[in-house]
Amino acid sequence: MKKFQAEIDVMPKKEILDPQGKAVTGSMKNLGLAEIHNVRIGKHITLEIEADSAETAHSKVDLACKNLLANLIMESYSFSVSEVA
Repeated sequence: MKKFQAEIDVMPKKEILDPQGKAVTGSMKNLGLAEIHNVRIGKHITLEIEADSAETAHSKVDLACKNLLANLIMESYSFSVSEVA
């Protein structure tokens, strides 16, 4: 078995309202940063996985995202998997 690390980003879908991102966007003006807009707030997840191959690790992480880590109705996800030395 090899050890892998996954870096996962889960973000609200573009067509979904992001109230937290909207609040942060509004606060940028108060900080003198009015040129910053369309802030979207999501989550970043890291995890380690043991698998026989990178393909298997990738498949397991994809399954975890679909079934637990992301709400596919409102969120999208992307991830990378790399072998840990």
